[in-house]
Formats: sequence, C-alpha cells, structure tokens
Amino acid sequence: MATAPCKVRHARREDIPAILQMIRELADYEHEIDSVEATEASLAATIAFAPDQVESISTAPNTEPISPARPARCLVLFDQNDEPAGMALYFYNYSTWRAKAGIYLEDLFVRANQRKKGYGKKLLVELAKEVVAMGGGRLDWSVLKWNEPSIKFYESIGANAMNEWVGMRVDRDGLIKLASLLD
Repeated sequence: MATAPCKVRHARREDIPAILQMIRELADYEHEIDSVEATEASLAATIAFAPDQVESISTAPNTEPISPARPARCLVLFDQNDEPAGMALYFYNYSTWRAKAGIYLEDLFVRANQRKKGYGKKLLVELAKEVVAMGGGRLDWSVLKWNEPSIKFYESIGANAMNEWVGMRVDRDGLIKLASLLD
C-alpha cells in the first residue's frame, strides 16, 4: 500500500496540545484513559522539541538536547491538510551485547480516522532511518497482547515478537519502596 501524502517532523512546542490529545486518544483505545497523568506542562518539560520554524527530520534530529529530565523526542505526522494525524514518541536505549545505541518507541499512534493510509509504517520507517543513521543496533517497542491488528501489522513489516521476554516494571509506591530498600 502506498502511503497517503503526509509530512513527518520532530515536534515543536506548538504541537504540545495535539500530542497530549493523541496520548489521550491512545489511552482511550487501550482502555486506560483514567491513567493519563500527562499535562501540557509535563510534556513541555520532558520532550526535546525542535525549534520553531525548523524542519527537524529523523536522520538529522535538530531538537533541544536530550537529558535525564528531558529524555524523549516525538515525531509528528501531518496529513495532506497539515493536520496532526499520528505520532511516535521515543527515547534512546542501549544494547550491551551489541555495544550500540538504539531507539525505544514508547508510543506509536495514528488517529482512528487516519488509519489504513500507511502512516504507521511511515513513522516506523522514519525511526528506522534514525537508528541506521546513528549506527544503532535496533528499534524496540512493546504492544499489548490483545492488540492483534497492531501485532499483525508489526509482523508484516519485519518485526519479531520477543516471546521469551517478560516485561517488568516498578512504579509509584513500589518505586519509592525499592529506592529505600537498603536504607
């Protein structure tokens, strides 16, 4: 399938309201709308944005510096009417076995009325281009087990399920407890 006309660039501060709305739409799709704590202010503080009027592309990111407090970047896809149609929010990771950097895709989202146009593939291709351009080792992400349409799509573009791995997480009170475990 050919990709519908679109453009992809790194998010600018002016995109924050659209990013937050897409985060909410994704959470609603995943039946987790009440879990969204992100605000425009928290996104502004934690995403490395491209400067205004700069067309920062995946193979040559031109954004604010990445830091522990601002670890993420976001690609925004705009349809032919220049409306935000999708996003890929990501950060950098590291493979110890390969001794190479990579990208972890935290969230890939295409609005419901914009699906089946090749936009998800376009966003993944742009991320893959960034990994290749930086000499990276891999592009990783997670998908909910019940999300069969996405799993089939990912497999169709060459992604492999990591069935031998189990995701683990410590958050909220558990994170505080772990941090003080040896005190």
